[in-house]
Amino acid sequence: MKRISILLAAFSLFTVPVLRAQDAATEERLNKLAGRIDDLVAGQEAIGKRIEALGREVENLRSSMDKPAGNYAGQEDLKRLAEAVKEIDRKRLEDYDKIRAELLKFQKNLTTSTPSVRKAPSPGPTDNTAGDKPAVPDKVFEYIVKKGDTLSIIVQAYRDNNIKVSTEQILKANPGLKPEKLRVGQKIFIPVPQS
Repeated sequence: MKRISILLAAFSLFTVPVLRAQDAATEERLNKLAGRIDDLVAGQEAIGKRIEALGREVENLRSSMDKPAGNYAGQEDLKRLAEAVKEIDRKRLEDYDKIRAELLKFQKNLTTSTPSVRKAPSPGPTDNTAGDKPAVPDKVFEYIVKKGDTLSIIVQAYRDNNIKVSTEQILKANPGLKPEKLRVGQKIFIPVPQS
């Protein structure tokens, strides 16, 4: 038995370092696992905090959606808008007055440039046959050419006064008249349309 006890003592002496080495390796693995568990717990806590922050943010967004937006008109904005509308209305009325004055001036200009109807002087007796027509019609308006006048402008002015006349009729009533050579102060005849 002495041998066995010596063997056991020797065995225990040799096994203790082996067991201690195994214990150290196991302890190291346990420490690594504990470190990983700590990391996981810390990560989980960080995620939990982030989720709480996101939850608060969502709640703030919901509450701000229930409130009216900040881009609504205030009392000061409405006053400025009312003043701008008054200014625009005042300018519109001024423009209306200017347009009316210009129209009245234009109407006065037209009435002074279109005198009343008169009979053209009748030509003396000639040997014309019955089929020939006189160059100047019986009833005409006298028109004095002004600066910037063209035959089309004159025709339009008379049409605006409900006198329907064409460029061709004016040319027939004024033999030898060249539309491109109208002179200021030149007198031309505007035929009165036959009713």
